[in-house]
Amino acid sequence: MVSRSYSNLLDLAGESSPSFGRIARRIPRVMTVAGIISDLEDDDGSTTSEPSSSHPRDRTIIVANQLPICAQRKADNKGWTFSWDEDSLLLQLKDRLADDDVDVVYVGCLRQEIHPNDQDEVSQILLETFRCVPAFIPPDLFGRFYHGFCKQQLWPLFHYMLPLSPDLGGRFDRLLWQAYVSVNKIFADKILEVINPEDDFVWVHDYHLMVLPTFLRKRFNRVKLGFFLHSPFPSSEIYKTLPVREELLRALLNSDLIGFHTFDYARHFLSCCSRMLGLTYESKRGYIGLEYYGRTVSIKILPVGIHMGQLQSVLSLPETEAKVAELIKQFGDQDRIMLLGVDDMDIFKGITLKLLAMEQLLVQHPEWREKVVLVQIANPARGRGRDVKEVQAETYSTVKRINETFGKPGYEPVVLIDRPLQFYERVAYYVVADCCLVTAVRDGMNLIPYEYIISRQGNEKLDMVLGLSPSTPKKSMLVVSEFIGCSPSLSGAIRVNPWNIDAVADAMDYALEMPEPEKQLRHEKHYRYVSTHDVGYWAHSFLQDLERTCKDHVRRRCWGIGFGLGFRVVALDPNFRKLSMEHIVSAYKRTKIRAILLDYDGTLMPQASIDKSPCSKSIEILNSLCRDKNNVVFLVSARSRNTLSEWFSSCEKLGIAAEHGYFLRLKRDAEWETCVPVADCSWKQIAEPVMKLYTETTDGSTIEDRETSLVWSYEDSDPDFGSCQAKELLDHLESVLANEPVSVKSGQHLVEVKPQGVSKGLVAERLLSTMQERHMLPDFVLCIGDDRSDEDMFEVISSAVSGPSLAPIAEVFACTVGRKPSKAKYYLDDTVEIVRLMQGLASVSEQAAGNSLHIS
Repeated sequence: MVSRSYSNLLDLAGESSPSFGRIARRIPRVMTVAGIISDLEDDDGSTTSEPSSSHPRDRTIIVANQLPICAQRKADNKGWTFSWDEDSLLLQLKDRLADDDVDVVYVGCLRQEIHPNDQDEVSQILLETFRCVPAFIPPDLFGRFYHGFCKQQLWPLFHYMLPLSPDLGGRFDRLLWQAYVSVNKIFADKILEVINPEDDFVWVHDYHLMVLPTFLRKRFNRVKLGFFLHSPFPSSEIYKTLPVREELLRALLNSDLIGFHTFDYARHFLSCCSRMLGLTYESKRGYIGLEYYGRTVSIKILPVGIHMGQLQSVLSLPETEAKVAELIKQFGDQDRIMLLGVDDMDIFKGITLKLLAMEQLLVQHPEWREKVVLVQIANPARGRGRDVKEVQAETYSTVKRINETFGKPGYEPVVLIDRPLQFYERVAYYVVADCCLVTAVRDGMNLIPYEYIISRQGNEKLDMVLGLSPSTPKKSMLVVSEFIGCSPSLSGAIRVNPWNIDAVADAMDYALEMPEPEKQLRHEKHYRYVSTHDVGYWAHSFLQDLERTCKDHVRRRCWGIGFGLGFRVVALDPNFRKLSMEHIVSAYKRTKIRAILLDYDGTLMPQASIDKSPCSKSIEILNSLCRDKNNVVFLVSARSRNTLSEWFSSCEKLGIAAEHGYFLRLKRDAEWETCVPVADCSWKQIAEPVMKLYTETTDGSTIEDRETSLVWSYEDSDPDFGSCQAKELLDHLESVLANEPVSVKSGQHLVEVKPQGVSKGLVAERLLSTMQERHMLPDFVLCIGDDRSDEDMFEVISSAVSGPSLAPIAEVFACTVGRKPSKAKYYLDDTVEIVRLMQGLASVSEQAAGNSLHIS
């Protein structure tokens, strides 16, 4: 059975395999094909395996494009040597999880291509020793997936680069998209080999695997699944240009928890869901949630941190101390002030803009010439293509021009390091630099500022190398772009628009001129945040929220709907189920006194319809139901009595409740009654000017003045702006109408002011009490509606079941339109199904009438 296959695979490891919890605390350095592991000693020097626990530990399957593994061919070219990649975020995050007693399994690709003949052996070794499950992707498929769809289409678009020409980002290619989907499917198959879906948590990372949640959710409806996006998420105006925009959104929504580094990225995602899928979201007790087919998809906003332990251990290395001493001699002995930039050589890191700002600084402030040096470390680009070559060429030419213009013997204002550096070398530059410049034009998180802050904090040995006393307060300065993920968390940094060269040059000058005490205060504030919000804190917080989000999975009934990447899971309370046509028709046939209450908009008539008047088919169905002497049929609507009277003038026996039940009549020729005392509508003089103000400022909004209520509708407005304005209007009206006998309610694309005490629940109560007075105790009640106002009716008829107004064995059907949280116990999907149901009941009545005529 697939759900238990994980333990079968682990049996391959044998009883003597080291416990992964212990490995998590002390990372193995080298592992050979023969399965020999070095540096696995415990603190006491012995190599042991922890006894198996009497209870299973939490297990998290971490899935990413790359495994946190380094693989090297052995010297004799026979077999492989494996070791942990200690720079990998995926490896670093598990340290805190090991303390929480969480077992971690990794699924991903290796950087190196493994020959098919070696794949089985490599898979077994990685699983046994590192708890890693490699996904082997054929090279041509991987090229189309990674260098094609990921790097040419998704990555540029997510960084706000539109493919306006074939040279910019690359046009959408259906073959590359198919490769992307195929690779995600391969990853899903690998996860299926090891998952125990009832117990395991799955945590998927980054834009390479955005459709993976759909494949997993399709196989296991209740899978506990989190996704974290490490790149920016673009605004809806950018994102909507992607031809597969809905497929990716729906795939992400098959997760239980979706994580973003900043509120901006989350806001853009939520806006896309609102504009393209019509979904609404709300914040409940600090958690943002999207209702999606009965499931609540939670949104997590938390920037990732750095691995404090690893960075502090690198700071303590002799090599780091030696490199720091070398840099002090190179720059400090000549009284040079070092500014530092560390970036990948790609189009979004803004290296050239930074160089131009340095040039501007030297032009505007001659006093800094021969004093300030910008060291720019340019890491190799991760992508390929023409844009990378253009950035390289522009960078080299700009550096050359600046150095030729301002350089002198023994002084180069810009030092470009374009060779790969060891991590300790980079850390040494952090330690010596007076200011770090991170001016990317768009970036997901960027941990360079965090690394710089911890490095500037240093340690006692580095203080000695730097000539500082232990009591000397530490200081650091940061100039960061507004468009990178870490910017909001660094309130003491100088934030800049990297496109504004003058502003960046001014920021550099300000950082150089800033008084020492202020630099120390800013550093202290940053250090306090970065040291407490490390990668372990981030991982622990995410998985804690994932567990909270998934806690009610076991009690939900789930089933899948949709095909392909449009697949989604409906999750409902066990007591909430679809209304069966056979069930209700059977009850309808055997009952004698029936009460039927129907909403109109969104129930008998789709909300999106332009023409809201009823069609002849609906009129015919209602008349058929009304002709049955056993039925009392009521239409309960928020619309005005004049509109409803006109639309349903041919329905002689139809009862109508208008304006949420304020006005009521039992049949066409009866007088209109009121459910509550006649209302004083003088409050309209206060409310209407307020609504007009919002109508003037909200394009597409309208006001409907009914007899006893006022409705502001924004159905045709921009969904985000309309929703925002509706919340403001709601607050505004509640404030100005606080002393009036009215209630202000928000509904689907509307804000309504109506008399207090008026609700559709009153109609249900009135109908049942009237029938009771006439000694007509209903043994069948059907109530159908689609929005919040109908919930009052559902509540009344549900609570009436044990009361005197219904027959002792009454069949009660409260039914809402769509799968969503409701007081109703039944649902139907849409108005088409509602009409089909009503037509079925009407045909039963007609058949019964025909039979009685035939008998007589």
